[in-house]
Amino acid sequence: MKQKLYKCLMLLIALPFLYGCYGIRPSRGGAEAKTSERKINPMDIGLPTGYAIEAVATDLTFPTGIAFDGEGLIYVVESGYSYGETWTQPRLLKIESSAKASVVATGEENGPWNGVDFYEGQFYVSEGGERNGGKILRINKEGEVTTLIENLPSMGDHHTNGPIVMNGYVYFGQGTATNSGVVGVDNAQFGWLKRHPDFHDIPCSDIVLNGKNYKTDNPLTEDPNDKANTGSYVPFNTTTHEGQIIKGSLPCSGSLMRIPLNGGEPELIAWGFRNPYGMAAHNDKLFVVENGFDDRGSRPVWGTGDILWEVKENQWYGWPDYSGHEPLDHHGYKVPGKGTVELLLKDHPSEPPKPVAVLGVHSSSNGMDFSTSEDFGFNGKAFIAQLGDMAPNVGKVLGPVGFKVVMVDVELGIVQDFALNKGNKNGPASQLKKGGLERPIAVKFHPDGKSLYVVDFGIIDTSGKGTVSRKGTGVVWKITKK
Repeated sequence: MKQKLYKCLMLLIALPFLYGCYGIRPSRGGAEAKTSERKINPMDIGLPTGYAIEAVATDLTFPTGIAFDGEGLIYVVESGYSYGETWTQPRLLKIESSAKASVVATGEENGPWNGVDFYEGQFYVSEGGERNGGKILRINKEGEVTTLIENLPSMGDHHTNGPIVMNGYVYFGQGTATNSGVVGVDNAQFGWLKRHPDFHDIPCSDIVLNGKNYKTDNPLTEDPNDKANTGSYVPFNTTTHEGQIIKGSLPCSGSLMRIPLNGGEPELIAWGFRNPYGMAAHNDKLFVVENGFDDRGSRPVWGTGDILWEVKENQWYGWPDYSGHEPLDHHGYKVPGKGTVELLLKDHPSEPPKPVAVLGVHSSSNGMDFSTSEDFGFNGKAFIAQLGDMAPNVGKVLGPVGFKVVMVDVELGIVQDFALNKGNKNGPASQLKKGGLERPIAVKFHPDGKSLYVVDFGIIDTSGKGTVSRKGTGVVWKITKK
């Protein structure tokens, strides 16, 4: 007993030094080491015994989602946009049996197209809207595009996500403009602040602020000595005061919404998410994967994992003041060497529920789907694609995080690796100089339940001065039970 108490005491004494060491050690994220060319070798991917993987489509540019038509044929969306301000044309592609891709429809330079679902002969696509605001599109097999809703608040860090068709509605996620509620210099680095200097987060219901303001350099002027002072839920260089009320409205930031299949005004399902990206329905329940906070911007947050939620209607899920069930002024979220995170809201709409599971910090856990067949196995388990860290842009990591597909027991909250690159080091295949997974961004089971398809975005490199996404390096993988 005395020995155990002694070890605990030594750990408490050592914690400040561990934080200090963490702060000065170099970051070693999965995109920081200069990457090599894209290779394709399924043998480099580790799977549970009895499963096999193959590449069924290659040479794609920024693929983000996959769907199957009524005949079980494969369709993929290419984003048309990637962080680093790389713009291409978003496209809906049909993957032929020869692994060749034919174009079904193209979009405007207003990506990213973040996902696709198929229902009764129609494709439903989320248009991220980095330039002109988000949209939900309906596309028929002849390539005719109909806009079901537009002008979604999607010109910031995070975009319009999803969608999925459920109960006669199109459900979609809307990410936040900022990392943690305050527009800052990091948003200029993302590229959007100069395009949309008045853009900011929009609450879904009236909120009362604590009046916290944050002083930064002003990237909108040429004067290096000019400073800006910015509060939460307001444009850059606008201050707030304690007790200030920000009116809620729809559509809003950090939310799940839905519209009828033929379009119409959005209906709020739930809010208080940072970036609700992946969605899936299972046993008449809606699940969503939320991307956690980054250590960046005017209000950096440290150590928050991505979260898998079961969504309850009219619930608030904590953003911008909680990670999961814990408030951000908890000492565990203090950035090493900086002060405790200040709460932005004076009164919270409710107490957030407990998450189904907490996923890796900076893992960028995104698209998800559920196994529903014994032909594949793991019936009732959720499968989640992890794009992987974007260090150093998101904050410091001491080793690559993500770059794999994980499986979650939604009853117990247990997370297990399912598909990942072989070897004693984690990371994207190009960094490991292998031919396995690069950046999984979406997963989808074939309608027959026998195969899991993994959409692999391709190479993203942050080893230079900025983020560089390489065209033509995306892949679609197919996993089956032998």
